[in-house]
Amino acid sequence: MTTRTAQQQQVIALAGVAQAARMVDQVARTGTWPEPFLEESIHSLFAFEAPDAESVYGNLQGVKLGLQNLAACLSSAPDEVAAGTLRYFMAILKLERAFAARPEMQQAVHSRLQHTHYKATHFSSNANELCANIAGIYEDTLSTLRFRVKVTGSAQHLANQRNTEVVRTLLMAGVRAAHLWRQLGGRRWRLVLNRGATRNEAMALSRELGIR
Repeated sequence: MTTRTAQQQQVIALAGVAQAARMVDQVARTGTWPEPFLEESIHSLFAFEAPDAESVYGNLQGVKLGLQNLAACLSSAPDEVAAGTLRYFMAILKLERAFAARPEMQQAVHSRLQHTHYKATHFSSNANELCANIAGIYEDTLSTLRFRVKVTGSAQHLANQRNTEVVRTLLMAGVRAAHLWRQLGGRRWRLVLNRGATRNEAMALSRELGIR
């Protein structure tokens, strides 16, 4: 069980959103992604009984990319990369709100993720297969909501099926992190008002990992 403060736990959950948002932008623009952080985001979807936010990602290292990008996109003058991350970050928070209003869809997603986790545990944990399965869940559920995240980038990369599956998997992981953030007491209006404090906390947590 963590000794983290409530604010730190919320920031870790938000870092999960930022991590997914950053990778969605990277995949859409370049067709590449950092495999270790994709794997951590995938496994966060199977952390059904995690005791705290940090455990969802194994440890703080599992959300390192997210902490870096959360701090960057909440800065007073985000650069082009951070601005792209922020756009997806806010869209994922909005998508989670639409998802939260559909309890029957939440149950369907939970059930299918449990089944996917069972297959990964007992048969194959291949990342490609996991992404294909999770992307299918996303396509059948969250992509049918009225609000959709508009992904822009290279037409060539977005036409690639593997890239599309990774993007949908990351959006699912982002929504999971956003839902966790809200469960921990996070609210969008507080995020807007406390933007600087959230950024500072993300930087402080990053420094624990030796990031400067």
